[in-house]
Amino acid sequence: MSGNLALTLATETVRMTVPYACAALGGIWSERSGVVNIALEGMLLASALGAVVLQLATGSAVVGLLGAVLVGGAIGAAHAWFVGRKVDAIVSGIALNLIAVGGTRFLLRAMYGSSSNSPGVAGFRGALAGSTAVGAVVVDTVINPLTLLTILSVGVTAFVLRRTRLGIQVRAAGEDATSAASLGLDVPRLRLVAVTVGGAIAGVGGAALAFDQHQFQSGMSGGRGFIALAAVIVSGWRPGRAGLACAAFALLDAAQIVFQGQSRASHDVITALPYVATLVTLAAIGRRRHAAP
Repeated sequence: MSGNLALTLATETVRMTVPYACAALGGIWSERSGVVNIALEGMLLASALGAVVLQLATGSAVVGLLGAVLVGGAIGAAHAWFVGRKVDAIVSGIALNLIAVGGTRFLLRAMYGSSSNSPGVAGFRGALAGSTAVGAVVVDTVINPLTLLTILSVGVTAFVLRRTRLGIQVRAAGEDATSAASLGLDVPRLRLVAVTVGGAIAGVGGAALAFDQHQFQSGMSGGRGFIALAAVIVSGWRPGRAGLACAAFALLDAAQIVFQGQSRASHDVITALPYVATLVTLAAIGRRRHAAP
C-alpha cells in the first residue's frame, strides 16, 4: 500500500469513526443507567436533519451543531420517559427509530420539496479547505471541531461515569435499581439525565454525518446506530474501548471508499464487511456468555 493510500485510509477512518463513536457514547450513557437503547439509529438520523435545517436557516454550522445536539437529547429524553412509564425499552427504541425514518422524510418534503435529500450546507470548513493535497485533508480531518469534540466526549464520559458523584449514581441505578432507590436515589430522574446526555452526544454524530455529506440524505444513518450498539457491547460499556471498537468498524467502512475502484464483486464484499463483522462479533459474545458458568 502506497503512502498516500495509507494516509487516505487513515483519514477516512478518523472521519467515519466520529458518528460511530458518538452513537456508542450515547449507548454507554443509556446502558450504564439501566436503559437498553436501540434508538441510537433514530438519534443519528433525526439529529442529522436538525443540523442541516438550522444551518440552512441561520447560515451557521455552530447553530446547526447545537440543533443536532438538542434533537438527539430530545429523542433520548423521550426514550427515557417512555421507559419510565413502563414501556418496554425495545418497543420504545423501535418506535423512535420508525418515527425518525418517517418523520425525516415527511419534513424533507414539507420543507424542501424532496423526500430524498436537502439543499447543500457547508458544514465546518477547515483552514485548508479547497486543497486536494493528502496532507491538507489529513490535517483538516484531525482538527475538525467534530473530531475534537468526539475525542473530548470520550474522555469526559469516562471521567464522569467513573470519578464523579453523578456517574457513580448513574451506574448504581443501572446495576441495581432497587438498591439504588432504597438508598434514596431518584432512579427515573437519573435515567432521564443519562439517556438525555447520551442522546445529545449521539446528536454530534448526526451532525458529523450531515456536514460530511454537506446535506441531509434520507436514511443516511445507514445502520451506524446498530453497529455502534455492537461496539458498546464489545467494549463492556467502557468509553475508551468503545471508541477503539468504533475505529475498527470505521476502518472496514473506510475501505469501501478507498478501494472503490476494485471490481464490482470485490466492492460488494468490502461494503458488507462492517455488517458482517458486527454479526460475527455479536455471535462470538453471545456464545461466550452462553458458555460462561
